[in-house]
Amino acid sequence: MGAEQRDVGSTAAADAGTPRRPPRRALIGLCVTQVTSWGVLYYAFPVALAAITVDTGWSATAATAAFSAGLVVSALAGIPVGRWLDFLGPRRVMTAGSVLAVPATVGIALAPTYPTFLLAWLVAGAAMSAVFYQAAFAALTRWYGDRRVRALTTLTLVAGLASTLFAPLTHALVEALGWRGAYLVLAGVLAVVTIPVHATTLTAPWTRVDHREPLAGRRRSRVPAEVRSGQFLALSAALTLTAFGLYAASLTVIPLLTGRGLSASLAATALGLLGAGQLLGRVVYGPLSARTTPTGRTVGLIGASALTIGLLGALSGPPVALIAAAVALGAVRGACTLLQATAVADRWGTARYGTLSGYFAAPITAATALAPWAGTALAEVLGSYAGAFGLLAAGVVAAAVLAWQTGRRPPVAPVTDGE
Repeated sequence: MGAEQRDVGSTAAADAGTPRRPPRRALIGLCVTQVTSWGVLYYAFPVALAAITVDTGWSATAATAAFSAGLVVSALAGIPVGRWLDFLGPRRVMTAGSVLAVPATVGIALAPTYPTFLLAWLVAGAAMSAVFYQAAFAALTRWYGDRRVRALTTLTLVAGLASTLFAPLTHALVEALGWRGAYLVLAGVLAVVTIPVHATTLTAPWTRVDHREPLAGRRRSRVPAEVRSGQFLALSAALTLTAFGLYAASLTVIPLLTGRGLSASLAATALGLLGAGQLLGRVVYGPLSARTTPTGRTVGLIGASALTIGLLGALSGPPVALIAAAVALGAVRGACTLLQATAVADRWGTARYGTLSGYFAAPITAATALAPWAGTALAEVLGSYAGAFGLLAAGVVAAAVLAWQTGRRPPVAPVTDGE
């Protein structure tokens, strides 16, 4: 599992144009915009869902399908957005994403029919691809180089406050103004906060990277050699299976726990503690990354994911044990967020992080979009949430095997223009 893999990204940092002094202003700005973007474009929806269905007559399933479709669009759009990030830099791309997010949110608020509501969410999904974690990760990975883990940890810790801040804010706005008025106010928050902050704080030097790979002959491939390698595909598949299992389990933990005899309020408390557990996992990831190889921590965290999902499915009580298992699941999920953020740079360097991570994260983002529906569907097919958790755990075990296989051969070396 090769100590040679320990930090490929640090040696490539100079070639990627990493500033001598990492731009703290950019990190602070991204913390502000991540909280706002996630709060408005993601966490506001589940709070407003009941009001949307009552007001419009659309089913909760239909409304959620529009939201999920936006997330799938964000996964697909992440591939070209990653290329644009490498070439244009985060300031232009993330500011443009913020500009696009504002009319998309207004469109959600004013949609007179379900098709226009769906269309607005598809546009919002395109905006998400340029303002959510992947774009911010690309910026910080390039700018911070071998100090990226601390910056990414800070970002994800602060961004974890998005639901804490925006869930009650959205609830208060819906109560006062209705869901349409609430979304109009939130669109204004996006415009006032994210557009100027992206435009004024993401100004550190950025070395343009041409994403096209030179080939012998007359044409150049648009898909980098790293992306076509077996290691890249296997690692992306492993983290996709893991993310699917973690998100499906996290978002169906309430019916699992109530089925085990916990009250609805105690199950909701367990879900809240699961979210708090994510912060613990993100704090632990930094020391873990300093003491392990990329393959070692990948296999370890995926194995821990399978263990916690399986444990939740197998435990019948007591309540304190079930809640502890939920917190452990949250901690592993929090650490896996940073594992995904660092996996590409750890193996293929930082120079073309935007391009490579766009390909790498697309199936992961799509899996997380489908996970809420799939977890419930699995439980219905299998007849119990415990059975669904067992099947999810088995899928994550398969992911651990895939991840272990990726460490048996060295990564494909990054390709640069002119080679």
